[in-house]
Amino acid sequence: MGCCSGRCTLAFICGMQLVSVLERQIIDFLGYQWAPILTNFLHIIVVILGLFGTIQFRPRYITGYAAWLVVWMTWNVFIICFYLEVGELSKDSDLVLTFNLSMHRSWWMENGPGCRVTPISPPPSWAPEDHRYISISGCLMDFQFVEVAHSSLQILLALAGFIYACYVIKLISEEEDSFDFIGGFDSYGYQGPQKTSHLQLQPMYM
Repeated sequence: MGCCSGRCTLAFICGMQLVSVLERQIIDFLGYQWAPILTNFLHIIVVILGLFGTIQFRPRYITGYAAWLVVWMTWNVFIICFYLEVGELSKDSDLVLTFNLSMHRSWWMENGPGCRVTPISPPPSWAPEDHRYISISGCLMDFQFVEVAHSSLQILLALAGFIYACYVIKLISEEEDSFDFIGGFDSYGYQGPQKTSHLQLQPMYM
């Protein structure tokens, strides 16, 4: 019963992770955030493997899923520090999230709740010709705080997934040990002496 309950909870957490990371993947695609796109893709694959291991009683898959969650939480802590500009990090850096391939920022910068985008013309002389120059106002929440909220949600889900993954691995290991004990008892159990017949047939002569 405990194993079933733990597995069901872990499967639910994996489902929540898939839904949330798919939403995040779409947003990162719209913002051309290449580093998060690659990381999200790896996370989707590992969560699917973890879900498969949970359903099919594969502790190795669940162990790999739990190990990845540590990396995933570390990545999201870095994203939070990046957008909050902790230390030498700057949210305006093009190298970290876009690999310096574009000047795009987070999709939430222009599409956050309440944001109004106003094109400015003519653009200043220093603005690149293939980019538009805009003014953003009226946002109910700055885009960096929206990104921080998304990463915080991922950390909470990953923490819950890590705890339940360890719990399910423990339950599966205990069940396997109990089955091995029962099977070993049956295999090496005491067998009573068997009666053998010493009757010897003799030929008959007429």
